[in-house]
Parts: sequence; structure tokens; C-alpha cells
Amino acid sequence: MDMNIVCLDLEGILVPEIWIAFSEATGIPELRRTTRDEPDYDKLMKFRLDILHKRGLGLREIQDTIATIDPFPGAQEFLNALYPLTQVIILSDTFTQFAQPLMKKLGWPTLFCNTLDVADDGSIAGYRMRIENSKLSTVKALQSVGFQTIAVGDSHNDLGMIRAGKAGFLFRSTEQIKADHPGLPAFEEYSDLLEAIKAVL
Repeated sequence: MDMNIVCLDLEGILVPEIWIAFSEATGIPELRRTTRDEPDYDKLMKFRLDILHKRGLGLREIQDTIATIDPFPGAQEFLNALYPLTQVIILSDTFTQFAQPLMKKLGWPTLFCNTLDVADDGSIAGYRMRIENSKLSTVKALQSVGFQTIAVGDSHNDLGMIRAGKAGFLFRSTEQIKADHPGLPAFEEYSDLLEAIKAVL
């Protein structure tokens, strides 16, 4: 029997994009930029932190917004359908300080992500990536200990892990990313994604 493990991106796949929700809550349109728009994650985060510092916004304000975010309809059922079939890990470039309340709402799935450096006054001083190129690096590490990986994502920073494994799928991605990568199966509904995963398990 194959030792499979499904690696899911978080934002855009199971929950709404945190930064887009925060952009709408604060009325700062520049914060709508995500990894769907900007392939360089370091550049994107520095851009975001610069805006936060200029506006005097910190972790508390972002967490207040996150508290209002619920998983997408059907996300919990999708996870529940996967658990009896295979191992599941969420691989995200978000941060533990952001993700914790969302993991609670999803029933505490396993999450590998990054962490923020937060100053005493609550401002975000910086961030620490768990490992360089974290999603692809994690998938390769899982493969090195005998797992076959099946990855699902929607953004530029998911493409490496999607291509590296036994199978990979785009889910609710952008028209541009789908057009640029026509060889990758793309789905819009959890039921179709679940069937595609089942077919390669």
C-alpha cells in the first residue's frame, strides 16, 4: 500500500485570504495583494509590513479581523472526507499568530507554517520563515522519508509542491495561473477535488 500524504494550502483553499479580509476591514486597498499576485513572498511581506508600520497597525488589529473569518462552506466536510483515506497536512506561508483561531474552526488539523516577530507594543517587527521555499522543501522532506505527496494550492507559491509529487491540483485559482499552467488539473468544487484525490490514492 502506498504511503500517501495530501498537502493542502490554507488560504484560498480552506479559508478566505486573511490579508484581503484585513484590507476590506481597514479600507487599505494595497493590502489586497497576495501570493496570487506577487510570486516573491519576501517582497510581498515587506510591502505589507511597511504599510502596517505607516498606519500604526499591529497584530491585534489583524487578529480582530481573523476572528470574523470562517472556513469556506464545505471545507470542514472536505477535510472530514479525506481523513479516513489518507494523511493530511496543511502547508501554509501564513503565521501561527494568524492561523490558530482558523485551525480551531477547522477542528485542529496539522499545520506547518511560519511565525511573526511581535514587539512588546504589538507591532509586527518582522517574520521568520520555517524553512526556505517552505512548501516545496517540506514536500521533498516528506518524500525523503517514504511518502508520496499529493498537493493542492491556488497561488504562485504552491506551484513547486504541486508539480513535485505524485499528483497535484489547482483549486479556485486565478484565470492567469490556470492559463499559464494548462497541464495542471484545476477544480472549483470540493466534491470534484475530492474525487480527483481519491483517484490517485
